[in-house]
Amino acid sequence: MLDSILKKLSRRTGTEFSAAPVAESEKTPITPRSEFDRLNAKYGKFPRYTPLRVTVLNYDLDVVDCASFLAQFKEIFVEEIYRFKTESKAPTIIDCGANIGVSCLYFKHLYPDCRITAFEADPQVCEVLRKNIDRNGLTGVEIVAKAVWTSDAGVSFSLEGADGGSVHGTGEKVLVPSVRLRDVLSAGAGKTTFLKMDIEGAECDVVEDCAEAIEGIPFVFIEYHSWTRENQRLDELLSRLRSYGFRYYISPVITRFSPFINTGVNLPMDLQLNIFAHKD
Repeated sequence: MLDSILKKLSRRTGTEFSAAPVAESEKTPITPRSEFDRLNAKYGKFPRYTPLRVTVLNYDLDVVDCASFLAQFKEIFVEEIYRFKTESKAPTIIDCGANIGVSCLYFKHLYPDCRITAFEADPQVCEVLRKNIDRNGLTGVEIVAKAVWTSDAGVSFSLEGADGGSVHGTGEKVLVPSVRLRDVLSAGAGKTTFLKMDIEGAECDVVEDCAEAIEGIPFVFIEYHSWTRENQRLDELLSRLRSYGFRYYISPVITRFSPFINTGVNLPMDLQLNIFAHKD
């Protein structure tokens, strides 16, 4: 359309007009927000638990579930909930509940030379994690196909198929290998910069078991899960963090309006919170 108009104008005036190419600096940049909007428009109503391959930013990813992937990408890349600052160019990061690797991609984007130990308990999801790490050329990432727990004797684990697998779940359960996080942290005492813990309800037991092993970590992220059929333990978790010298900030993952009426009793979990704990 534009070319046609310019040709007519050229004939009428005797002056040659042409559409100038758009300079690279003038093109609309691709941002995490624009990528999320594009992906959400394309896959937002995609059936759950349907595997597919997506291209996002500079990454080529296998996805096991669109809904959970979109939620992760929005939190991690758009809202940058894991962003932290350190003087080290190669911080050590322990990623408990790495899922398909979106968090690992972000950490490597933030600190390309960081060293990551990524734990994922679901065997099938862990295979997707490996593919995504390898396909996108990430180095310095150790993948461990184990559940983060209070012992290394194995644990009964509910397979959910996306990002909801849990030792507390009610679905199909299998015995998976486990690792005692306290031992991992003690072995690297003083070296861990960032601990991310998204382990679907096991966090209270694990943090309690870690005791002083968690004390020397500058940045700790914990997603707290309150399973409806179990006692709430948020007070225990926060008390532990306070005793270890952390200050914390809390934000809700899911908001329930009219909570005195909408008590969440019919939901698997009645409360999910993001806890950002840091040292002064």
